Amino acid sequence: MYFCAVIRQIRVIIIILFILSSFQGRAGVRPSFSLDDIILDIYNAVTEFGEVDYEQLQTDLYALHESPIDLNNTSDEELTQLYFLSPQQIDAILAYAYRHPFESLYELRLIPELADYEIRDLLPFVYINRDALNSETINTDALYAKEIFAKAHHELLTRIDARNIEAYEGTDPIYTQFRYRFDFRRRVTFGVQLRRPAGGFARDLQYGAYLQLNNITPHLHTLVAGNFQASFGQGLVLAPVFHSGKSMYVTSVGQQREGLRYYSSVDGQGLHGAGATLRWEWNKTTRLDVSALYSMRHANDSTWHHLLGANLTLRHKKLQVELTAIENLWSDSIHPYTNAKYNRHYFRGHNQAVIGASFRYNHGWFDAFGEIATAQNHQITNDQSPITKSHWGFGTIIGSRFYPTNGISLLALYRYYSPYFDNALGYAFSETSRLGDENGGYLGFDITRLRNWRFIGYGDIFYFSGYKYGLGDATRTLGYDAMAEIQYSWSKHPSFQGGDGGRLSLRFRARQKGDATYSTRAQFDWSQGSWSLRTTAEANIIPSKLSTLNSQLTYGFTIFQDISYSLPLREGRGLGFRLRLQGFDAREWANRIYTYEHDVLYAYSIPAVYGLGGRAYLCLRWQIIPQLALYFRASETIYARKWAAAHSRPLTRTDLHLLLRATF
Repeated sequence: MYFCAVIRQIRVIIIILFILSSFQGRAGVRPSFSLDDIILDIYNAVTEFGEVDYEQLQTDLYALHESPIDLNNTSDEELTQLYFLSPQQIDAILAYAYRHPFESLYELRLIPELADYEIRDLLPFVYINRDALNSETINTDALYAKEIFAKAHHELLTRIDARNIEAYEGTDPIYTQFRYRFDFRRRVTFGVQLRRPAGGFARDLQYGAYLQLNNITPHLHTLVAGNFQASFGQGLVLAPVFHSGKSMYVTSVGQQREGLRYYSSVDGQGLHGAGATLRWEWNKTTRLDVSALYSMRHANDSTWHHLLGANLTLRHKKLQVELTAIENLWSDSIHPYTNAKYNRHYFRGHNQAVIGASFRYNHGWFDAFGEIATAQNHQITNDQSPITKSHWGFGTIIGSRFYPTNGISLLALYRYYSPYFDNALGYAFSETSRLGDENGGYLGFDITRLRNWRFIGYGDIFYFSGYKYGLGDATRTLGYDAMAEIQYSWSKHPSFQGGDGGRLSLRFRARQKGDATYSTRAQFDWSQGSWSLRTTAEANIIPSKLSTLNSQLTYGFTIFQDISYSLPLREGRGLGFRLRLQGFDAREWANRIYTYEHDVLYAYSIPAVYGLGGRAYLCLRWQIIPQLALYFRASETIYARKWAAAHSRPLTRTDLHLLLRATF
């Protein structure tokens, strides 16, 4: 039984637990905290779940918590790492600190662009360094090896997962992961990760490492090596792993995390190589960045992909302009795996150049941004002929944010991607996951003018001139996507530091890309002391099925209850749990509903509930000592007997996750 292997590895963890308990006397590390609510809010905000790497998101936010941002000595690129802040809020924080430096975190309430609940999310990641109020530079002190190793933050964790599925001969049903991270004030960051996926063969070991150095010298701003990611402009040339796309953060559309950064995952989405950014900074409002990068990775089992890239960024006061260029080189000619209609304009060949230029101009109540790019492509005249002609695809995105008064934010955006604009490393605002053959306009609003109320919504109209994946033989497709959400929140003891209270939200969404889909979600949140409850109901229908003979309207529905409790023990210790009970009824795959589930640290689950049945999971977190924490998760899915028999599904499915985290 493979569960015996789990027991054996648990014994090893217990031994490690007792060994690491000797670090108890070193209580210099800040107590750990939970990001669950922030992560869940980000997931609920993003309407397209597949656009966010939640593992990388948790890694970044935990790093910011361990080495918080000094509000009097920060920059726009540093605050952009806090995904829940809009460009307007980032500019407002920087402007406040520039005019009169912060003396207390309570001064955040004097910034009208920040609501109390947004300040609560911000507090774990910022602080005030009163000894550096007159500093003109950002973390440019010399680096000394003795100080780095004496004051660095170390993180070591191991994780084991198991599930009751039948393993194929020669495979291992146990998922294992080992991870180490070294961080010195986010100036020196190093990490290594090993993992073997469940169901894989013993040789399917995945591994990766990364190194990032910041502000090494006055001009060497960033140096990355190993696994990393690069993002510039609006993402038409190079885009980050994290991009919110369509979301509840309607006025954050077009905001990108710019520059070179490490990538802690080993799933193959990032780049693999090295990059550097040189910076010349004359004052806090004028700087010039020059970046260069090289990446080498497997495009497939037999083909290597080499990437050369460069970026030039100039920022002066309210204007920022960028030029970005990359050259893709493959060791063998690449082409789509299948000759489908939807991929006839995908890139084919040995080399591809992509060039782009972008800008952003901020004038207080008005913020304009955009990018224009061109990508080399090739055309095949028919299935029997070789590549005969080279094309240059064209793509552009332009948008503007308006802030007519406090509490009202508006955004308008237009994008056009020609059929031949195909760049696998780029991602900008789009209806599809791959740019090309799209023309559309987007309008969004966010109104918090009324006390306790928030109104959010967007409307997007798009047009495809040719074939698209999932649309069959349809061409000249006109579609739309519209969302509206109403929120009402209250607090028994109003304070941005917390307080008992609740929130009620109701979301409606209508979308048509091929078939029309209408969905709704109602959510109720309540907290009282150490307890919090969240009740969520989601439903969708596909009425276009009625147009088919002998067909019925299809629907999907789920309702679930989350219960969480946190019991603080002595200083630096604690015990907490999260419980979910869920029922679902989605008989057709098209009506599946994705739900975010809490998991052990740096892990996440977004299962598609499909069929007829119920699901439950329990998450436990035990902070044994300030330096040692144990995470456990058990989940169970139970299907209705008749439905499981009709669809050849097992009646139950059980998953167990165990993680041990040590910091010192």
